[in-house]
Amino acid sequence: MSDFEYVRAKTIEETVKFLAAHGADTRILAGGTDLLIQLRNNESRPSFILDLKHIPELQTGVQLKGDVVSISATVTMSELIMNPLINRYFPALIDAASAVGSVQIRNRATLVGNICNASPAADSAPPLLVYGADVIAVGTNGTRRIPLNDFFVRSGVTSLQDSEFVTSIELPVPSVRMGAAHVRRTRRKGHDLASVTLCCGVEETGTTKICYGSVGPRPILAIDTSGILADQKAPEEAKTALFESIFAQASPSKTSMRASPAYRLAMLRVLGKQALKLALSRLNEGGREI
Repeated sequence: MSDFEYVRAKTIEETVKFLAAHGADTRILAGGTDLLIQLRNNESRPSFILDLKHIPELQTGVQLKGDVVSISATVTMSELIMNPLINRYFPALIDAASAVGSVQIRNRATLVGNICNASPAADSAPPLLVYGADVIAVGTNGTRRIPLNDFFVRSGVTSLQDSEFVTSIELPVPSVRMGAAHVRRTRRKGHDLASVTLCCGVEETGTTKICYGSVGPRPILAIDTSGILADQKAPEEAKTALFESIFAQASPSKTSMRASPAYRLAMLRVLGKQALKLALSRLNEGGREI
């Protein structure tokens, strides 16, 4: 592990000023579950570690603000799983958070950190994209709202500027009934990163959203407005053809040790049908209260 200077930020304003001066040489610490491994393996060699855990403005937790649910930067996966707002409106996000590491990891790992790490295998990314999440970032130019689909660039890279950091994630409260489910495939049950991760959301209007990850440099979101996937009486041939078009953008790495491209592509199709079936089941059970 290389040497670095530890800095404990006290306010958002102080954090922005520090990043404006040292952003390119700084890594942010919230949960630290990914960062500490990168530091230990010398995969990251920052000059500064900026700790955000003690900023009062980031201790707001999960809040309902009008027609959005706001999740602050310090909210852990365990806190997310136990939160009644998330359980009521975003069950697929509960699926994903519950799959992250062990209990000990979930007690430390934050949702915002999982997104900012920009791993293609991040379990929380597919449900957040299906639910239409926005990233709230603060920097020298003020506050910026970034649609999550524009936030991801490629593995390890986001659209954040050096002086910016994420203060929260906002999810719009569903305006129509929706059933959604997140599924994944790993080499072994437990703490392994996903070889394929996928979320499917079906609205009562017939619109179906599918987002999949770990099969390319970033998660991929596709939206079907034809109603075919949502129609349980639609021919399987039509659904299969639609799945093929949705998964056409998948490009699994040939160098990954977790699974071969052929295996990932095969499992992508299996998980697509599995998630669709579960999402439809949840929709028929009521989706959410309007």
